[in-house]
Amino acid sequence: MSPARLLLLSLLLLPGLAAAQRVTVPVDVGVGPAAFLFFGPVFEDQPIHTGLKLSVDAVLDREWLRKNQRLIPRRYRKQAQQMDEIRISPSILIPDSLIISPKLRDTGMYGATWKPLSLGLPLSSSPARFSVGAGLLLTYAYLHSDTLEDTHFLRPGASLGVDLELQLSKSFLVGVGWESAFYVPQELGGLGLPERLRDGIFHVGQAYLQLHFRFPYTTRL
Repeated sequence: MSPARLLLLSLLLLPGLAAAQRVTVPVDVGVGPAAFLFFGPVFEDQPIHTGLKLSVDAVLDREWLRKNQRLIPRRYRKQAQQMDEIRISPSILIPDSLIISPKLRDTGMYGATWKPLSLGLPLSSSPARFSVGAGLLLTYAYLHSDTLEDTHFLRPGASLGVDLELQLSKSFLVGVGWESAFYVPQELGGLGLPERLRDGIFHVGQAYLQLHFRFPYTTRL
């Protein structure tokens, strides 16, 4: 288990601390437009579908870790001093993205993606934070079309992506990124596997722009 993971667990599982102390943590809420590319027959019918990219994280940055050393067990304090930040998502029930793509010509699509598990590796720190990430996904989307078979797309998958986040002020940031999601292939018009990979849905690309707003939130940690 990585040092960051051990530190995170120690913060969440300290015995008796949640009942004794209230702390204020910075919360980052991100929202912005996204373009989805369902490679294969859906892409050939309509290359781009629209939606929203969402995120909600508690951000424990270096300043927070320094000011709240009392919350960190002594054996992890040295590791905490070496970290730029730790991000904690409060709930897996918050969607990672929403697909909201009305039928403008032949095909429309609505759905959502959840990311119950994700890992990120920052390669640079603020004010320009570049990171790579991976995660496990679950996506449901309803595709209705005049040219393709109507499909209830429901599949688990895995994602790889890159993200560039620019901190314009302490409370406002802008992020852009790309994510490729690879799913268990699904045929159009059903829930089974396609006869040929290229005839189904298996790879979805997502390009996005996010506006991030940060504000203090007091809770029991």
